[in-house]
Amino acid sequence: MSTAVVDAPAHAGRRTNPFAWVQQSLTLAWRNVVRIRQNPEALADVTFQPIIFLVLFLFVFGGAIAQGGTWHDYLPYLLPGLLVQTVVFSTMGTGVALNDDFAKGVFDRFRSLPIARIAPLVGAVLGDAVRYSLSIVILMGTGFVLGFRFQNGVGNGLLALVIVLLFALSMCWIWVWLGLTLKTAQGVQGVAFLVMFPLTFGSNVFVQTDTLPGFLQAFVNVNPVKYLVDTMRALMLGGDLQKPLLITFAWMIGLVAVFAPLAIRAYRRRT
Repeated sequence: MSTAVVDAPAHAGRRTNPFAWVQQSLTLAWRNVVRIRQNPEALADVTFQPIIFLVLFLFVFGGAIAQGGTWHDYLPYLLPGLLVQTVVFSTMGTGVALNDDFAKGVFDRFRSLPIARIAPLVGAVLGDAVRYSLSIVILMGTGFVLGFRFQNGVGNGLLALVIVLLFALSMCWIWVWLGLTLKTAQGVQGVAFLVMFPLTFGSNVFVQTDTLPGFLQAFVNVNPVKYLVDTMRALMLGGDLQKPLLITFAWMIGLVAVFAPLAIRAYRRRT
């Protein structure tokens, strides 16, 4: 009596690398970087806008806001806050680009590839970190040319730049989710401006909180941008750091914990 020998499937015993999604995400992040190189005009919002905002608020409004001082006096106060505003505004580009990719059918091709579902989203976020970093470098470079200096040590100043970059990477998950939820890129951009303007202008980016009306002070005191700006100023110029830093980290963790799962669920629903 012969015994039939059943061959094991070709994939038997093959183990799936649980960290394969990391490499896939980095590959897709590099794709986004290559797109930037091929379409450099897409960087206008993170190259020219920071310089325009700095020059506008420093030279046009600096003397008035500094209450009799000069723009030299206002520069140390303005630059850390404007750095936060610039990077926060840059985050909406992630959602706009994702929505545009869906409209062009790019994610239909991703769906046919043997990659983790989270990889295109993480890749988009990591790829845009290049845009955020470029914005930081340009704004800080312009500030140094105008006379800004780290008053609390270069190490603390560089740490401030790392923290604002991490905050941007956390906040952009909001726009990843909206980019996957809303129908058009114009819709994402419109909603983004409705959110960004109150968060940045309704804060201590340009003026001290105690100069604002009482009702606006109440909003500023729960605004995450306010605590990020306080963290930047404490690290760059000196001052109380512990409370704003802890609140900033709490906001970063909360943003990722809430909006990253929402974005992944929206992505699965669309694909």
